[in-house]
Amino acid sequence: MRRFSIRFDGWYGVLSSVLLLPPSAAYVELEPDTVSVRMGWAFRARFPRADVASATEMAERPLSRGVHGFAGRWLVNGSAHGLVRLGLEPVARGYVMGFPVRLRELMVSVADPSGLIDALRRTGGSVRRPS
Repeated sequence: MRRFSIRFDGWYGVLSSVLLLPPSAAYVELEPDTVSVRMGWAFRARFPRADVASATEMAERPLSRGVHGFAGRWLVNGSAHGLVRLGLEPVARGYVMGFPVRLRELMVSVADPSGLIDALRRTGGSVRRPS
């Protein structure tokens, strides 16, 4: 198992801790066959590693922080930096505040984006880096 911390800006780490979403409860965890993503009580998802069709570093820098999404595209972040976009095929299930949501694309800010992408690539799947 390998765990990648979700990246938090200093100010947002303090604010989210007040909201009972401490950075220590926010991570992406890779097991041999499974990927788990967690942001405290606000977001959780678990899906097969084989369902990660793509993983790319994002150049875009969103203004928002937290958990946001619509129509299968979800952003789980504590920072505008270190964002990785995971394309999922087939669509996976996640939970936002306990409510089920579809995950077609999951964007997550991590402390080590290259490390996460490389770890996903080592599974032999079709995960690709940007060219």
